[in-house]
Amino acid sequence: MSSLAYVELDVRSNFSFLEGGSKAEELIVQAYALGLTGFGLCDRNTLAGVVRAHRALRRLKEDDDEETVALRQAHGEVRLRYFVGSRLVFRDGNELLVYPRDRAAYGRLCRMLSLGKSRIDAGGSAPGKDDPDRIEKGDCRLDFADAATLGEGLIALAPAPERIDDVFERRLLTWREAWPDQFYLAAAPRRRGDDRARLNRLAGIAARTGAPMVATNAVLYHHPDRRPLQDVLTCIREKTTIDEAGFRLEANAERHLKPAVEMARLFRGHEAALARTVEIADQLSFRLTDLSYQYPHEPVPPGWTANRRLAQLAFRGARARFPDGVSASVVETLKKELRLIRKVDYPHYFLTVHDVVQEARRLGILCQGRGSAANSVVCFCLGVTGVDPTSQDLLFERFLSEERKEPPDIDVDFEHERREEVMQYMYTRYGRHRAAICATVIHYRPRSAIRDVGKALGLTEDVTAALANTVWG
Repeated sequence: MSSLAYVELDVRSNFSFLEGGSKAEELIVQAYALGLTGFGLCDRNTLAGVVRAHRALRRLKEDDDEETVALRQAHGEVRLRYFVGSRLVFRDGNELLVYPRDRAAYGRLCRMLSLGKSRIDAGGSAPGKDDPDRIEKGDCRLDFADAATLGEGLIALAPAPERIDDVFERRLLTWREAWPDQFYLAAAPRRRGDDRARLNRLAGIAARTGAPMVATNAVLYHHPDRRPLQDVLTCIREKTTIDEAGFRLEANAERHLKPAVEMARLFRGHEAALARTVEIADQLSFRLTDLSYQYPHEPVPPGWTANRRLAQLAFRGARARFPDGVSASVVETLKKELRLIRKVDYPHYFLTVHDVVQEARRLGILCQGRGSAANSVVCFCLGVTGVDPTSQDLLFERFLSEERKEPPDIDVDFEHERREEVMQYMYTRYGRHRAAICATVIHYRPRSAIRDVGKALGLTEDVTAALANTVWG
């Protein structure tokens, strides 16, 4: 393992759809195996992959399965640091990599991405193919001015474009002067024979604009073997075949994670650019573990505590659920569950779910809790679920346990035709600044993947259809 320190700050995963050729988990493992000091994930206008990367690093440090243990034995203690970032792609095609210093800056980054995505009129028709304003699924409409307005606490890196000219230098100077935090120029080797001249020119631009040069490798996949897949993704994105793609494909298989020793060789003469990667990383204190649930306090009446209110509603519901009398075993189970809920500090969570369910029932909207929540007598007595767990001998610990250190999963289904009424109630009750629809990131299903790969490889429709039909489920 190299003693050189290097943090790769320009990495795309497969959450940069049809660009990145590796999963966040694969990138984390490879970064660790290469002995990198740190690793920053920057997907296009999204934070979708950050949780998977965070979990992959945690598994690498904590899991005891055979494969993980073998990795640790081969590469030593896990010292890899992971940093949350995002690649902002503006409407004019220019890009900016941003990394939040702290929790407040992360919040501003989320607000920035929400702003860009909220400008998409999903109900409108997409303009023609040659229209620069046409809308694509997943678009994010941002300008540099939007980013600069919310950029406090965000360290920014501007990737050097393929073509370096005076226009780029003027834009870099303008951006550096407008950005409210530290601003850098991210340089990556191209391995096309002119890297030495290219890096020297970028260093000169960095000195003139006051945007220090930072070394990156503009990573698209974790290992060179993944280059063929990345070529296929490019063909799908460009709607062409592998035989006709030409210069739209990457010129080589060098866009993979590299060890510090190799990066030092590529940036020989510009050692300060490598050192800055560690300097930047040392300023980034934000971790996903800084985030915690903040549940609404509205369901708690004045003068009450959340635990006392939850206990009142649970025992009141028990009397309604068991009109012939609440048995001693049910009372004991209720007390046991309420003690654990109090200990892990989730009473507001249960009260919020109860509040929404009660409003739906008041409006006559069909709803029903399901899943592991059916193991809870508290959920049953609150009217969230409809199955008595005491009669089924269900295990509450499948739903909530102290060891899990995360809130339980309460799934509630509402009738489709009136679901919007429930959403509007939540906006009204809790405020639009505190309630939102969670994003669903779609991904390839096997049959769709086979069809698109078949097109990229130039196969006929009947062949790809036959291959797709071999997939079951």
